[in-house]
Amino acid sequence: MITLYGSPRSRSLRVSWMLEELQLEWNYHYINFQAGEHRSEEYLNLNPCGKVPALKDGELVFNESAAICLYLAEKYGPQFLPTPGSDQAALHHRWVSFTICELEQALWSMGKHRFALPEELRVPEMLETATWEFNKAAAIAEQWVPEQGYLLGEQFTVADILLCHTLNWAMAFQQQLPAKLMAYRKRTSQRSALNTGLEREMNGKAMSKPANE
Repeated sequence: MITLYGSPRSRSLRVSWMLEELQLEWNYHYINFQAGEHRSEEYLNLNPCGKVPALKDGELVFNESAAICLYLAEKYGPQFLPTPGSDQAALHHRWVSFTICELEQALWSMGKHRFALPEELRVPEMLETATWEFNKAAAIAEQWVPEQGYLLGEQFTVADILLCHTLNWAMAFQQQLPAKLMAYRKRTSQRSALNTGLEREMNGKAMSKPANE
């Protein structure tokens, strides 16, 4: 049985979405950051980074959302990946790397200096820098993203999950998206597996609450 350790609307939603696209059976284990569960010895044994997501598939336990999604697709749903060694695979690798290293890193800089870092380590001036970095990366993505369909045409891939989730994160951080990126985000967010994955996460969080809360 597959178990996903996560928190709603975090990077774990990428994995929830992937699992629902694959129509696999899986369990969700909510990690309560406010209660400090991410720093517990039990969880740190699973994910020494103290972050989410982490995935357990049989005896295999590992972390990093992009790596998890790629692993799941390779093992359970190769239809969500282009043919290895093809031109499409090269473009897919580029989108995965660009999303994580350029678009997401700017957003996470915002998140760290808004709420994630200890208050004494936050630098408000970083928000302006991170916004500049995100806008620069978004302008490049705007050139690459197609007018219709998904990143590789009609084939929906892992890269679409990573990019769409990142763009939804950008909206939550009140960032402005160029027109094509916004249209891509809207049509890709309509996939039912995204909504069912989020519902599983929200239900898992609700069920984890003590009865008196």
